[in-house]
Amino acid sequence: MRKVADRVMIEQLQQQIEKLQQNHVPPADQPLSIGLGIMEAAFPGKVFTKGAVHELISNTAEEATCTSGFISVVLGKLMPNSGYCLWISTVPRRSVFPSALKGFGIDPERILFVDAGRTKDTLWAVEEALKCNALVAVVGEITELTFNDSRRLQLAVEKSHVTGFIHRFRPKTENAVACVSRWKIKSIVSAAGETPGVGFSRWHVELLKVRNGKTGNWQVQWSPKGLEYILPEQIIIDEIDERQIG
Repeated sequence: MRKVADRVMIEQLQQQIEKLQQNHVPPADQPLSIGLGIMEAAFPGKVFTKGAVHELISNTAEEATCTSGFISVVLGKLMPNSGYCLWISTVPRRSVFPSALKGFGIDPERILFVDAGRTKDTLWAVEEALKCNALVAVVGEITELTFNDSRRLQLAVEKSHVTGFIHRFRPKTENAVACVSRWKIKSIVSAAGETPGVGFSRWHVELLKVRNGKTGNWQVQWSPKGLEYILPEQIIIDEIDERQIG
């Protein structure tokens, strides 16, 4: 009898752990990829995890701008033709210029921007928005995020299946949270073109943590063609071209 009771307890614990980990398997009628390329292979089932909360950390204003650009690219993949997003920032900082979103493949008319006066207000607004299944995604810009706060956000999306992005700017510590992934986005030197000038946006994308997946880092470029991956040999050629132009 003791062995049977132990087995039942273990099965119950496994079920609770699976629920906490939010192992989301997309329905068969949904596409297996949102179009992010090889970085999606880092996620369980090689599919970017939707209906979950993702954390992104920036330590400088430059990184924050790059991170907002990367979030915009992902939003464009999540809602290419329809759907709406709520972008909630804490005054006085919003790291995105709405009109520039078109350059990253997302229509700013489908994003509602909200500026909150305090982090507490931002978290409340993000949590309430994540409960609304009329939205495709919610972006929240804050500084600090406790594990309990992140757990509430994760619980909010378990029923709505809304995808959340928490962008933390200059947090005091990179503490453990309940988000399914943690990212850092940094800028790298753009490619030299035929004429001197600023090239297309290039980022070093680092996936520091992903639940049930594999971490990784990639160098990418966003251009009118979309998201392109930069191979090491391309970087060497671009550096040589830049020295020749200089």
